[in-house]
Amino acid sequence: MTLTRWLKRLAPLVLCLVLLVTACSSAPSRYDQVQKDTTGFRSPAAVDKKAEKGGTFNQFFPASQGDYQVIPYQEKKGFAEYKLQRGDTTVAMLTINDTISLPVAAEKYVDAAELVSGYPSVDQGTTATGLLVNGRYQVKVLSRDASFGKAERVDWLQKFDLQGLAQLQGKAVVQPKRSAANPITPSDTPVAKDATPAKPGFKLPKIQVPAPEPTLQPAG
Repeated sequence: MTLTRWLKRLAPLVLCLVLLVTACSSAPSRYDQVQKDTTGFRSPAAVDKKAEKGGTFNQFFPASQGDYQVIPYQEKKGFAEYKLQRGDTTVAMLTINDTISLPVAAEKYVDAAELVSGYPSVDQGTTATGLLVNGRYQVKVLSRDASFGKAERVDWLQKFDLQGLAQLQGKAVVQPKRSAANPITPSDTPVAKDATPAKPGFKLPKIQVPAPEPTLQPAG
C-alpha cells in the first residue's frame, strides 16, 4: 500500500517533467530563430535580371518529325524545356538555358575538345550532351530511354536552330579556348594596325597593265 501511495504522489511530478522536456526540445532556440530570420537575406536572385525570357528560346527548338514528337514541357525566365517522345515513351528532354544565371554551367565548355555544328560540346555524365552558343546559351539533350544514346543526342543537337540562337545579342559568359578542335575563325583574326577599312560601296580602281612590247627577230 505504501508503494502505491508513493507512485500516486510521483505521477504528477513525472508528468510535469515530461511536458517540460518536450516543450524545451520543440521550441526553437535563439540561434534557430536568427537563422530563420536571416535566411535569404541579401542572397543573390536565382535568375539573373539580364537572363533571356524562356519564351525567346521556343523558336529555336526542333520541330516534330517522323516518329518523334517535340512537346513543350516547361518554360521560365532563362530556361525552356521540351519532351521528345516516340509513341508513348519519352526518350529525351531538350533544353536551352541562359548561363548568365549560373556561370559555372558555361565554364565546362572552356576546354571542350569536341565541336558539334561548330560549337564547343561536352558530355555531362553518361546521359547528357550539351553545346554552348556564343559563350552563353547552353543547348542540351538528356537521354530518358536506354535506346537513346550519344549518337542520337548529337543528332538532335544539330536539329536546333543554332544559327538563329547565335543571333541573340547577350554578352558572353565565357570564351572557349582556341585549339585544333576549336580553330580561330576569320572573324577572330586580328586586323593590322595600319589597315584602312574600306568604306561601304568603295571599289578599288582598275589598274591598266601595259601589253608587253614585241621582240624583234633578226632576219634570216
